[in-house]
Amino acid sequence: MIGRNAVVPYLWALAGVALVSGLIALVSADARIANVSILYLPAVLLAAARAGRGPAIVASLAAFLAYDLLFVEPRFHLAVADPQEWIALLLLLLAAIITGQVAADQRTRAREAQRREREAILLYDVTRLMGDPDLDRALADVAERVRRELGLAGVAIELEEGRHVASGDEDARRALRTVDASRAVGAGRSPTATARSGPVRGVRVVSPYLRRISAAGPSSIPILVEDRRVGTLLALGPRGRGPSRDEDRVLAAVAAQLGSATLRERLRREAAEAEVLRRADEAKRALLHAVSHDLRTPLSSIIAGATSLRQHDVAWSEDEREEFLAGIEDEARRLDRFVGDLLSVSRIESGTLRPAKDWHDVGDLVDDVVGRMRPHAPRHRIVVDIADELPPTKLDQVEIEQVLTNLIENATKYADVGTEVVVSVRQDGDDVRFDISDRGPGVPLEAARRVFEPFERAARDGAAGTGLGLAVAKSFVEAHGGRIWIEQRTGGGSTFAFTLPRSA
Repeated sequence: MIGRNAVVPYLWALAGVALVSGLIALVSADARIANVSILYLPAVLLAAARAGRGPAIVASLAAFLAYDLLFVEPRFHLAVADPQEWIALLLLLLAAIITGQVAADQRTRAREAQRREREAILLYDVTRLMGDPDLDRALADVAERVRRELGLAGVAIELEEGRHVASGDEDARRALRTVDASRAVGAGRSPTATARSGPVRGVRVVSPYLRRISAAGPSSIPILVEDRRVGTLLALGPRGRGPSRDEDRVLAAVAAQLGSATLRERLRREAAEAEVLRRADEAKRALLHAVSHDLRTPLSSIIAGATSLRQHDVAWSEDEREEFLAGIEDEARRLDRFVGDLLSVSRIESGTLRPAKDWHDVGDLVDDVVGRMRPHAPRHRIVVDIADELPPTKLDQVEIEQVLTNLIENATKYADVGTEVVVSVRQDGDDVRFDISDRGPGVPLEAARRVFEPFERAARDGAAGTGLGLAVAKSFVEAHGGRIWIEQRTGGGSTFAFTLPRSA
């Protein structure tokens, strides 16, 4: 039985012909106009443009019959008194049919272009949504977008990693969950027999016309990557029917995009894992280099000093013994700082760095650190410049003392002998700013960011170091909600500056 929606366009076409016939009757009542039958052509054009080829042909035939019956002598009969009128009638029929066909073809092309545009937008949206780092959320957004665009009752996406997302009402979701995924399109056939090349190398698109599950049930389209099935796209049309042929074609393209996205995700994951392994290998090599050099140097000095003191055949003076003991103590402290930096880096890498903050007087903290550092930097003069009336600041005393120690030690290591190292503290808006300035060779601009990475050093005058001190300082400062950077000093040298919120 022909549905009501299918009959309505034909009724509108006949109504248009009837309206034009009434108009011709009104015009002919006052004056005789030649070729008045041409007024039927707009009715045929309108029927073709709005309803398609079938209603246009019906309108053409109706116009032919109406004009013959109502306006050609003898009226109300199909017979024609004047044979020349046959030519006019046939030309009217031919012109109406051709005009209707042309208009219907243009309408079909316009609708096809609109459909292709919608499909292109849909596929673009699928590609854009699959760029979300959260794969589960991306799949849910894709399922909802496809369902709304195609007017489906439900859409579900299943991947081999155990991911399953669905969009639609509860009945549609339940129906999709009951679908046996083994009945996917192309099941039981070789991949090459049921697939055509997709837009990305290694991804296949299965034609939905090779096999359908059921016209009254969901469609199941496999998602393939490199001829291997990695998931399934399930779709259910309104009232439990399967998607139409055009919808199946779009779903196949969406499945191809999902396959491409899955392949990209896998390649991105493999690249990330390879990068992690590469960084871990670099860290291991750097650590081995640091341990082999920076651990052996103080250990060798400690062993040499202790061995010398144990020599009973040599009469060491008291000053010489004191010098040996001071050297052993300095190297032991250096070794202790190096081990402490390694432990700090370990805490940072494991994510267990949690500052234990409390209120402290910044001026007293800086004075304590500088007081401990002066004996270990005899070749430099450390100057302290603390602004008056600095408010108390909430910080982890041990960590910030370590930051200041590392930065001051770095400055004395590279600054020219006899120059000043200035430690200044002042309020900077809602933050407290610390500056450690030296008169060394400075840090090259290209190395300003890199020096804060573990085991990275700016090669300045070949000074020894592990490259851990600045990395630890950066991590401690950022854990407090502050930031750290390097500035070039006017007249030469560098300023290592960092800020801390007054109350984080």
